[in-house]
Amino acid sequence: MESLRDCTTSSSATSTPAFHTLRQARRAALNRVFAAVYSCAILALLYHHALKLIHSTSLASFFISLSLFISDIFLAFMWVSRQSFRMNQVYRSEFPEKLKEVVNESDFPTLDVFICTADPYKEPPMSVVNTALSVIAYEYPAKKVSVYISDDGGSQMTLFALMEAAKFASHWLPFCRKNNLVDRSPDAYFASNHTSSSETEKIKIMYESMKIKVDNVLERGKVDDDYIIGEKERTAFTKWTNEFTRQDHPPVIQVLLDNSKDKDISGHLMPSLIYVSREKSRTSPHHFKAGALNALVRVSAIMTNAPIILTLDCDMYSNDPQTPIRVLCYLSDPKIRSTLGYIQFPQKFHGLNESDIYACEYKYLFIANPSGMDGLSGPNYVGTGCFFRRRALFGGPLTMISPEIPELNPDHVVDKHIQSRPILELAHKVAGCNYGNSTSWGYKIGFKYGSLVEDFFTGYRLKGEGWKAIFCNPKRPAFLGGVPISLLDVLNQCKRWVVGLLEVVFSKYNPMIFGTRNIGLLMGLAYAHYSFWPSWSIPTTIYAFIPQLALLNGVSIFPKVSEPWFFLYVFLFLGAYGQHLLEFVLVGGTIQRWWNDQRMWMIRGLSCFLFGSLEYLLKHLGISTTGFNLTNKVVDDEQSKRYEQGVFDFGVPSPMFVPLVMAAIINLAALVRGLTKAFMGRKLEELFVQVFIAGFVVVNSAPIYEAMVLRSDKGRMPIKTTSVSIFLALALYVIFSLTLRN
Repeated sequence: MESLRDCTTSSSATSTPAFHTLRQARRAALNRVFAAVYSCAILALLYHHALKLIHSTSLASFFISLSLFISDIFLAFMWVSRQSFRMNQVYRSEFPEKLKEVVNESDFPTLDVFICTADPYKEPPMSVVNTALSVIAYEYPAKKVSVYISDDGGSQMTLFALMEAAKFASHWLPFCRKNNLVDRSPDAYFASNHTSSSETEKIKIMYESMKIKVDNVLERGKVDDDYIIGEKERTAFTKWTNEFTRQDHPPVIQVLLDNSKDKDISGHLMPSLIYVSREKSRTSPHHFKAGALNALVRVSAIMTNAPIILTLDCDMYSNDPQTPIRVLCYLSDPKIRSTLGYIQFPQKFHGLNESDIYACEYKYLFIANPSGMDGLSGPNYVGTGCFFRRRALFGGPLTMISPEIPELNPDHVVDKHIQSRPILELAHKVAGCNYGNSTSWGYKIGFKYGSLVEDFFTGYRLKGEGWKAIFCNPKRPAFLGGVPISLLDVLNQCKRWVVGLLEVVFSKYNPMIFGTRNIGLLMGLAYAHYSFWPSWSIPTTIYAFIPQLALLNGVSIFPKVSEPWFFLYVFLFLGAYGQHLLEFVLVGGTIQRWWNDQRMWMIRGLSCFLFGSLEYLLKHLGISTTGFNLTNKVVDDEQSKRYEQGVFDFGVPSPMFVPLVMAAIINLAALVRGLTKAFMGRKLEELFVQVFIAGFVVVNSAPIYEAMVLRSDKGRMPIKTTSVSIFLALALYVIFSLTLRN
């Protein structure tokens, strides 16, 4: 890295063009003006609520006014905290071709790639294989790349798949170079409109043969002797004894490719490929992904100790072979390098249906908000597609924390062969389940423990230590990942995030206290906006039920159309939704996808945000515990067909569906009652806001009504869920009505 920095510095002195540029978003000034106006409107609304509370004439009216007041306080906080993303949005561009003209490949720093998987049945080994092959095929010196696969499930099927991938790589890498491929994930390439030739067909047959072998092994649940070729492979599987389980097993480290000697069929060296499964024990704590990543940090330090680390999810394959060169455009800049901790690429996805019914793009989380944070001190770490400086994992820019042995130091130079006995023995030692206990690992060094959302927590803590980050969003996505195609998988994934975010809120690292003090007001508010995501459940639940139950009982709780306060509500609604739509479209979204995005926020508020908060509460009362639940990445044919058609999948019963169905039932009843009452009794002016809210929820609930009544496929709403929801909706109506009468 020193040689790269020296080369860049000298080139700068000779007026070589910059390798990257930065520009501020043109709408930043307009955002600030709008924020000031909208803030005044929010204060006026809260004043209006305070007046209604003071002048409440009954306990029921006081309860309703207080509920709406609390709801709008949370909405106001979330809106205010979101403004931190809008104050200084920036956009960056990189020029990798210019860098390659100036810097020799021999001066490129080494790169360690971490790919994490945990369950071969939820994360298919072929997905891991495609991700590994896509980064092994980077346009980067092979001797400088080492790919580590963390298998936290300790599966011999995953190891077998990687062994097959290593053999296939010797043919795939020359094929990529010869044809100058951009799609270097075999699965993505063969699914595209690729050029057909005899050579292509030969490679495709090899790939399909490998895929069949891996799938057969997965179906059998073990690697039979007839699939093992040679003594070296046989020895690799000797650790899988009868006592070996995914929760209790010794460390397994297997070098499948060695970049100092293994060559492809054209005689070129190939990057290293190393399988790692850290030791597990039922008596030792498991820190899930952060623990697996820290084991990789230690193992890779012993074996290669590259100054740059790329972390990837097992299904997030490389979509651009020049991505590491793009990263060097920033790491080689002496003006920013001293405090630059990591470079984050956005999560983008393949396989989304046309309208993205489950809003899995997360346009705000992965694109709009990071560009706003980039104008402050940088985006948050989102768990994948991120290039770290290894040094950033060992304390602040000015205060490096020395690890317990010198070989783990980020400045240590590995001077022994990757497969030498001392290296492998020490690597197995640091992969032990008790190695990091009673040390700084996970607390001051490495990826941080303390939250289920270890990626969010790690990025947040690194900012607190003084590191900055960069958001790199090239036109061609650097990485592409798969998306869950089941609503329940989407909600379960989000529920895990909620639990992890609440762990941050109720810790000494609360962003409103620790964050604003250590990383500045705007960055503290940005992290607070994420941390308080679960609080969306409060206003969503209140607005999904209270106005509608009041409407069913003929009680008006909002200003009349003729009153001045009515126009305040109109401005607040149109202002928030209009700005949301504009930003969504500006980051590449469509109006249809925006509609589904706002609908999914309502669904999440009544389901995973609500149940995740409840799960966190029960966990800390000692009633229940939660763990790391993987999102299922196995594609079911019928589910896949429904997803492609844009049809919601409710087929698996879940308590999280009950509030959704209850809200759909109550809002439909309220809409019918409100319209009838408004037109027959000429009370539309008085009840307009409540009728509008009920109608808005009803329109958003169209997939729920369809799943309850019109569908007969396996993805329809379970009858039990519908029955329970109807009963609870009736009970809620009766309780609310009795409360009003008393």
